[in-house]
Amino acid sequence: MRKCYVLDTNVILHDPRVIFRFVESDVVLPIYVIEELDRFKKDMSGLGRNAREFSRELDELRSHGELKDGVSVDGNSTVRVAFVRHPDFKSEVFTHRDDYDNLILRTALEIHELSKSEVIFVTKDANLRIRADILGLRAEDYDPDSVEMTDLYEGHRELDVSSDAVEAAFKEGADLGQKFNANEFMLLRDEQNSSHTAMARYDQNSGLVKALPRRMPPVWGLTSRNKEQAYALNLLLDDSVKLVTLIGKAGTGKTLLALAAGLQKVTEESVYQKILVSRPVLPMGKDLGYLPGTIEEKFEPWMKPVYDNLDLLLTLNKNGRRDNRGHAALFDLGILEIEPLTYIRGRSIPHQYIIVDEAQNLTPHEVKTILTRAGDGTKLIFTGDPYQIDNPYVDTTNNGLVHLVNKFQNQPLAGTVTLSKGERSELAELAANIL
Repeated sequence: MRKCYVLDTNVILHDPRVIFRFVESDVVLPIYVIEELDRFKKDMSGLGRNAREFSRELDELRSHGELKDGVSVDGNSTVRVAFVRHPDFKSEVFTHRDDYDNLILRTALEIHELSKSEVIFVTKDANLRIRADILGLRAEDYDPDSVEMTDLYEGHRELDVSSDAVEAAFKEGADLGQKFNANEFMLLRDEQNSSHTAMARYDQNSGLVKALPRRMPPVWGLTSRNKEQAYALNLLLDDSVKLVTLIGKAGTGKTLLALAAGLQKVTEESVYQKILVSRPVLPMGKDLGYLPGTIEEKFEPWMKPVYDNLDLLLTLNKNGRRDNRGHAALFDLGILEIEPLTYIRGRSIPHQYIIVDEAQNLTPHEVKTILTRAGDGTKLIFTGDPYQIDNPYVDTTNNGLVHLVNKFQNQPLAGTVTLSKGERSELAELAANIL
């Protein structure tokens, strides 16, 4: 049976090309969705860009037919605009009958009553899906690229292997006869002697698993406290890996490790020109003009966690201790720059070490926008905790950070590490686990 999909506003704000995603189906847009999108068209955020892009796509379809009757898309699907034709239809079950959500839901219910096709209401609003289900209407979320957290690629694993394999990993590399993702880490454990281990990484070029050094020197005064941090530092210090994603709860050291490696690469090795740090201001793209001062002063409240980490690192490094400098000195020396994501669109950023903190609050589209700004010689690090999301338009399964890990998990230029052990303090670790 041919299916009919009725779309909610939030689906379009999530994916402005959603009307082209359905094959051999009828897509219906309640006119109230278009009215609601009109409220976003002047917004300078990603939501505003998506609203404007969708309006252009829909306006283009008008040249191919009447939207009220249905316009063919790709020859096998149609798109049409509908509204509530009977003002009293199902009005008794709605407290606020003229509310946008209720008008959109009533349109879907009316189509369900009159259509011979299977009608599916598509919305990212969980409460609206519940209400639709109660009223006898099939409702679904729109998550074409969603990844359940239980299925998310962690970037490392543990393997029991022979003693010879452990030793080979430390020499020329071990061929374990298995398939691994590019830059995947593993703890090799001697199956006969559990204390005989090696932390290793898969080299896709040779097909061998190669051990990390038994002793790794401090990075800007910082040493790894667990194997996951060692994996993360290995990726962060590898100039051939241009994209690193670090996932973990609060206190696992994601931002601290990224900053330490950045300082090492910029100041000690001169691989990159500077460190560029940013994090989403919610809603992303919100104009920062409501705060006084320069961009740095406006952005300072959002950057406090980053500055705290930098000040800590400067006390760990002998030069930082001697000069008694804080993070402000890094700005003065041109080592550090902050960049509100509002202004990153359209830029080309070469030879820089870019850290995007709290990336779980980004949409996949926003992540793509940032990635495509990377110029020659630039390295990008995305850090975040998918369980701490403040953006109402994404969740743990479809945010930009999870999307990034899923799409790049087997790319030689990329690597990911999930950090699980908190190292901030005993109290912070306990709070993260039990609250």
